[in-house]
Amino acid sequence: MIPNLPEPGQNPTLAPEPLVEHHASDPLAGMPDGDGHGEHKAPDCNRHTMFGLMLGAMGVVFGDIGTSPLYALRATVLATEGGLPNHVAVMGSLSMIFWALILVVTVKYVLIIMRADNNGEGGTLALAALAHRSPGMTRRIKATIGIGAIVGLALFFGDGMLTPAVTVLSAVEGLKVENPRFATLVVPLALAILASLFLIQSRGTHKIGRLFGPVMVLWFVALGGFGLVSLIRTPGILAAFNPWYALLMFLHAPWVAFVSLGAVVLAVTGCEALYADMGHFGRKPIQYAWLFVALPALLLNYFGQGAALLRQPDQAEFAFFSVIPHWAHIPMVILATLAAIIASQAVITGVFSMTQQAVQLGQLPRMEIRHTSATDYGQIYVPRMNAFLAVGVVLIVLIFKSSDALTAAYGIAVTGVMVIDTFNAGIVAGKQWRWPVLFTFALFGAMGVSDLLFFIANSLKIPEGGWLPLFIAFCVFVGMDTWRRGRRVHLEKVRSESLPLSLFLERADKSTTRVAGLGVFLSSRTDIVPGALLHNLKHNKVLHERVVIVNVVVEDTPLVVPAKRLDVEKLGKGFYTVRIHHGFYETPDVPQALQEARRFGLALDVDTATFFIGRETLVPAERSELGVLRNRLYRALAGAALSPARFYHLPPNRVVELGTQITI
Repeated sequence: MIPNLPEPGQNPTLAPEPLVEHHASDPLAGMPDGDGHGEHKAPDCNRHTMFGLMLGAMGVVFGDIGTSPLYALRATVLATEGGLPNHVAVMGSLSMIFWALILVVTVKYVLIIMRADNNGEGGTLALAALAHRSPGMTRRIKATIGIGAIVGLALFFGDGMLTPAVTVLSAVEGLKVENPRFATLVVPLALAILASLFLIQSRGTHKIGRLFGPVMVLWFVALGGFGLVSLIRTPGILAAFNPWYALLMFLHAPWVAFVSLGAVVLAVTGCEALYADMGHFGRKPIQYAWLFVALPALLLNYFGQGAALLRQPDQAEFAFFSVIPHWAHIPMVILATLAAIIASQAVITGVFSMTQQAVQLGQLPRMEIRHTSATDYGQIYVPRMNAFLAVGVVLIVLIFKSSDALTAAYGIAVTGVMVIDTFNAGIVAGKQWRWPVLFTFALFGAMGVSDLLFFIANSLKIPEGGWLPLFIAFCVFVGMDTWRRGRRVHLEKVRSESLPLSLFLERADKSTTRVAGLGVFLSSRTDIVPGALLHNLKHNKVLHERVVIVNVVVEDTPLVVPAKRLDVEKLGKGFYTVRIHHGFYETPDVPQALQEARRFGLALDVDTATFFIGRETLVPAERSELGVLRNRLYRALAGAALSPARFYHLPPNRVVELGTQITI
């Protein structure tokens, strides 16, 4: 069984002591529940103009799905090559893409799943948390939801490497349409663009991010405009609205049509972003931007491409550029490249955000998280994850070398997340929204069947490259699972040696030498004596005049308002406990938070305080609960974790580390 996530009000990140007890039957316990107690809400359209929010959403939310026309119809038609007549292949492929956009993106995500906001936030983890807290759930179902959430997170990381590679390659390959001799420049140019994108992450993207919305609006206008011109030339393509043409493909060549479903899903990649970014822009702006801008533009372009392929079947390899007049090829390549960069940036930012949440929730070891904007708290940079992504994306481009080869690997992670979302949304609808049982079962059952068909069709691509995102997801899952299991074993070992704080205070008397000053001890709990305090007393034989035990708490909300940041308790004999509350979107700053303790009657001179933290050396036991391989991996992860002094922004010249050895 997989151990649980941290309980709300406990800190999974403070090392060296493991902080949270994990229960194997409940992997999702402690995740944000969206129970309405938090302060983080979706943007209020009364304070911000709807147009402004829609424009912002265009630049962030729709980058991935907005660049799908570069490769989706091309891949779908090419998947049927040789197995179906051109007219049937084009009309059927277009019909399947149309209904996928309508049923999967519009009905399922935009109209239904976006109703399931977790305290204003969306995304796979938020939806899983809502399902997890539904009444009348068995432990087995809750465990399944929790495991699904972690699998979805792992699949997201796998998808995060493929999206930049496939979108940038697809855009740059437009040069081959202009001149076949440019083919040799595609890979070097794509690598240069991607490398530059990762290099600028450390400087922040908030300045150039202001251009993302207008650029994507221009992109969608170009998509719709060029598609409309082609469609007018061959209006008969509009018959593809009829689902009969999709069915006709299965009647002509069932296996070929089924295989093509693996390419159809490329048209809906990015649908998760519509839900995940709901907390940034609100539900209505995203829904309106999709229904009135993005969806019409995408449909016009797809139908325009289909019309062009009916006129010129030999242009299937360049389906997107088949609707672009010659004079606009180079400008459109440039615009497509900009759109691909925006889509890649959105994915990179999403990976950074998910990494931050995973670190705060105890799913990954501590990592350095930098805030790159003084005004936009969501602008963060995670150096270690940026390097991981950069190396992975570059290797993927060098291995696959073309978007055609990459589309074989693309999609399986997306369909896996879709299956998980449908399962969780069905639970929320039935248990919390109180939808009729038969209606809920029929609706989400139908969605689940379609998701499974997409997933199975994409599974056929595993030998051709679909193994890559699954391999990445597997590695991420094993790492997170090992970290959680290791923390549980680590906690049990430390807890067996802990001394209750109440007992310690009873025995604290005048025989212990007290020295002037303030000693701050970081602790996983407020009811036990921190190990660093006991070691300091044992070796130095002194206690500070004032001792503050600090416990950092991860709340079930993205952000915590300043008024609720601190809880201060006076214990007597110069001892105090301070609980610092922060949201899972925040990186805690202990010295800054302690400055606010004066409001609670505790005046602290942080500049003269001494901060005590523990540093443990992990030694493998002869018979470890983790096993040999997991034990090695956990010790490696723990050794690579960021120092708590840096993670909590402690002043480096006022930190004392006291070491000990732990056998796990």
